[in-house]
Amino acid sequence: MIKINIFNDTVDGLQKFEDDRGIIADIFYKKPLEHVALIKSEPNVIRGNHYHKETTQHMLMTQGSMEYWYKNLNDSAPAKMILLKRGDLVTTPPKEIHALKIGNDGNEFIVFSSGLRGGQDYESDTYRVETIID
Repeated sequence: MIKINIFNDTVDGLQKFEDDRGIIADIFYKKPLEHVALIKSEPNVIRGNHYHKETTQHMLMTQGSMEYWYKNLNDSAPAKMILLKRGDLVTTPPKEIHALKIGNDGNEFIVFSSGLRGGQDYESDTYRVETIID
């Protein structure tokens, strides 16, 4: 798991341009992407509790917040959690179990995927597990 905030962090050649009109913040630069989806979540729901063998996902919070729970597939330790808010971008590598706990206000985020994830391939590289949320 890697987390950055597109409004505050500058990594991997990403840039931010700001003037009196507002902000233009890079999300990706020279990254291969094969699918993009917008996800809107109702309040107090759980998403995820799965992993991907080959797909890397990047989730960009656009509204609201959520708890992002994660652990390596082969790790016997309990899952870890970070809180994501607007502007946060979290990267989920292959073989990382992830689960999303949506808060009281619901949320909206965009998922960018490298690998099988969209259209007819939506479930092709998705492997469900028991909940990892503590």
